[in-house]
Amino acid sequence: MTVYELPMFPLEQTVLPTAPAPLHIFEPRYRAFAADVTPRPDPEFGIAPIERGREVGGDDVRADVAVVARVIQHEEFPDGRWAVVSVATRRVRVHDWLAEDPYPRAMVADWPDDDADTYLAGLGETPHAGLTEAIERIRVAAQRLQPGRPVPAAQLSDDPARATWEAAVFAQLNPFDATSLLRVPGAIDRLARAEELIRERAEVLEALAEEAG
Repeated sequence: MTVYELPMFPLEQTVLPTAPAPLHIFEPRYRAFAADVTPRPDPEFGIAPIERGREVGGDDVRADVAVVARVIQHEEFPDGRWAVVSVATRRVRVHDWLAEDPYPRAMVADWPDDDADTYLAGLGETPHAGLTEAIERIRVAAQRLQPGRPVPAAQLSDDPARATWEAAVFAQLNPFDATSLLRVPGAIDRLARAEELIRERAEVLEALAEEAG
């Protein structure tokens, strides 16, 4: 296990691997963060969920798990604000938070699945079947709730571990459920947990759609 320093951006929402993460940066400490991170050859930073408190004002309690986000586009505006577009690529464990001068930083280590080989060996011909069914229920319910706004079907990756993350992103899980999924150690249990959470989300949306008529 290699522990390394990573610039961090705590958020009140939970970002999962494969998800886009657009940021509007205006605080002075995060302006310094953007000015430091974006010129790097491989600009990456961590996004940690805030479990209690607010991202503005300090005194927040941050999760011990985070994702690494890769910057794919950025722009600094004349007034000093930044727009940064990134995509979450992998998860990390947060070992220690460092002094926040000039911006939040932490010592982290990559957290790969602990059962990847077993997971891949045990897959059948349709490893996504449960996920596909659950997210289609969400799509149909969302379409009923917003009949004038088309909701495209989700396209899941052929990589089953990645597909689990993609399905969870599509389902728009609440921060608590998303963080709990981020903490599941292995891909086998994560798939089962994702299916459970996404079905619960589908049931909620279907009930709302039924009430709306």
